[in-house]
Amino acid sequence: MLVGTPVKRVEDYPLVTGFAKFLDDLTVPNMVYAHFIRSPYAHARIKRISGVKALKEGALAFYSGRDIKLNPLPVGSVYKGSNTPKLLPLAVDKVRFVGEPVAVLVGVDRYSLADLAELVEVEYEPLQPLMSVEEALREGAPLIHEEFGTNTCLRWSYSSGNVMEAFESADRVVKAVFKIQRLAAVAMEPRGVLASYDSSSKRLTIWLSSQTPHQHRTWIAESLNMPETAIRVLTPNVGGGFGSKLAIYPEYVVVPWLAMKLGRPVKWFESRTENLQTTTHGRDMVAEMEAALDRDLNIKALKCRITADIGAYNYAYTQDNPVTAANMIVGAYKIPAVDLEVVEVFTNKNGTDAYRGAGRPEASYFIERLMDRIAAELKVDPIEIRRRNFIQKNMFPYKTPTDFEYDTGDYEKALEKLMELSGYERLVEDVRKARIDGKLVGLGLSTFVEVCNFSYQSAYVKVEPSGNIIVYTSTSPHGQGDATAFTQIVSDFFGVPMERIMIVHGDTDAVPQGSGTAGSWTLTAGGHAIIRACEKVREKMVSIAAGMLEASPRDIVLEAGRFYVKDNPEKGVSFDEVAATAYDQGGVPEGVEMGLTATGFYKPSLTYPFGAYLAVVEVDPETRKVTPLKLYLVNDVGRIVNPLLVEGQIYGGAAQALGQAVLEEVVYSGDGSLLTSSLSDYMIPSATEIPETVIAFTETPAPNELGTKGVGELATIGLTQAIVNAVEDALSHKVLVGETPLTPSRLYKLINGRGR
Repeated sequence: MLVGTPVKRVEDYPLVTGFAKFLDDLTVPNMVYAHFIRSPYAHARIKRISGVKALKEGALAFYSGRDIKLNPLPVGSVYKGSNTPKLLPLAVDKVRFVGEPVAVLVGVDRYSLADLAELVEVEYEPLQPLMSVEEALREGAPLIHEEFGTNTCLRWSYSSGNVMEAFESADRVVKAVFKIQRLAAVAMEPRGVLASYDSSSKRLTIWLSSQTPHQHRTWIAESLNMPETAIRVLTPNVGGGFGSKLAIYPEYVVVPWLAMKLGRPVKWFESRTENLQTTTHGRDMVAEMEAALDRDLNIKALKCRITADIGAYNYAYTQDNPVTAANMIVGAYKIPAVDLEVVEVFTNKNGTDAYRGAGRPEASYFIERLMDRIAAELKVDPIEIRRRNFIQKNMFPYKTPTDFEYDTGDYEKALEKLMELSGYERLVEDVRKARIDGKLVGLGLSTFVEVCNFSYQSAYVKVEPSGNIIVYTSTSPHGQGDATAFTQIVSDFFGVPMERIMIVHGDTDAVPQGSGTAGSWTLTAGGHAIIRACEKVREKMVSIAAGMLEASPRDIVLEAGRFYVKDNPEKGVSFDEVAATAYDQGGVPEGVEMGLTATGFYKPSLTYPFGAYLAVVEVDPETRKVTPLKLYLVNDVGRIVNPLLVEGQIYGGAAQALGQAVLEEVVYSGDGSLLTSSLSDYMIPSATEIPETVIAFTETPAPNELGTKGVGELATIGLTQAIVNAVEDALSHKVLVGETPLTPSRLYKLINGRGR
């Protein structure tokens, strides 16, 4: 069996040798380039735009928003009662954030276009920018979208259980406010699009760095007023996405429009500055929390108000993320009553959308920070407060007050393994001794749960006459190693060596409709769709083998790449022989259709991975620099298909969580300029910032055939709060951390504010 073993990735050779093709490697004959003119103002009216000078100096074409008549960009998720503005591909009358595109230039050389762009004349009438939620909600504040009469996008509320009674009878009430900063996904490969139009067939081919090629085809067709069948979307290798390549962006419809308008292929690839300015941001939420506890330290009710700065526009799933954070706020705890409110507010910043975890990291951060705050105020062990409130193993499936049904879990087991793995009692003693020596060392805990597998997937499986297998999957990976895991599954299913299996993805003409890659659903939803298709192929192969062996299909067994009669194992035929017969007109039994192809769809049930993490950190008493010393990460992702892939996902997610805790933040000036517009200003972790990390697993299978839950976002969801909790512990809880990242300057101000 290959499933469960650490098989090396099958897709790595072209990636590590440089032969792999990413979007910016692609060229087609007669191709030209697009360059977008972007607003330097966060809030302004557009008075006049002229590209005459640029055209005179060699630009092939120039178009402003008034020249391009396209539909507003689609929004994937719109809540009832929300104010959802129209985002035009190019701004027409008004700009609402720095970097919003107002015009586009086309030329034969992308670098000379940057010079020609300086000749484009745009006259703006500056308006007051609103750069914080407080400013946007202030009475009499300017309106970012005048048509709504408010700067509020959405007010959402939910209540379950007797919250009022729980607070009235509570022995203790603990309150806290936590802020998560705005973050950028910073995928290794920025966004890009290449479009080519064939006027003879009236078909548009689009190469796109996308997580969801089918969804992007739908949205592009809607904006261009074209049938989906007239558009083919192809995704080459994608160098990371982390949610930022889910949304539909202006460039994705303008570039195809240009290709049709000019009759030439057009390509655009964003710079890193554009990436930080205009690719959707993540997080940027504040939670005001209150917990009502009884004398036994049980949390009887929870109040939570989340205020989210969503920027100037709704992108695909902007409205979802704060609501998801509220819905998952109870975490791993049996909290019977909740009162929740979400307020989403427009500001003059780039829009927010999914970023690795998409609402679940925020929920986990808020509840886990609150658990430590409760422990500190009540002077109880942070382990004890969690154990008292854990959902117990015998309570699954467990219905939360927000109506999520957790499938399986054993949170106590994961915590116990963490204590054993880390040598917790010894660590506590080591910390005590370090503090005697004047060192500021602390331990931080996080016990958390997430939800994933939100969407369906499809697969098309073809066994060729040679016995080789091609699998077309609707998932669209961006670095996770999906081809390896899928190959392992198919190899085990049919008993065919891995080298005879090929995985195809990212082509809307070849692959059945599906949901692409997000939400930690690739393996569970994508893998089961493949199994569904394989089952149909196997059923036909069994019928063909039965005809060849003159036996009943009920008596045929497939094992190790061979079909045989169960009561007579010597009587059998190979997988390859059956495959060849399936394409032999004279060999296929009566009533069996020729060929070996099948399509499978899989609609998953939600799954709930979980974990228990411990961070050891040190704070420099002079510089206030936070240094994570060691991380212990116990994960439960259900059944593991490939430990190498899972560990890779955990390491990567942990790095992003560490960045959120101590380094990363998107920062705007008061006038709306982006101050973190390069990787010299926006700090991401490098190898030197990653401490020794010990990874371990418990295994609580999900109730599906593979037993898998999901892993891609887990460490990002679980680790940030452990690091921040450790910093508060290092400071003996005399300094309360309200917001991240914990940069030396922020920590210095916090400590000095406490008179330290």
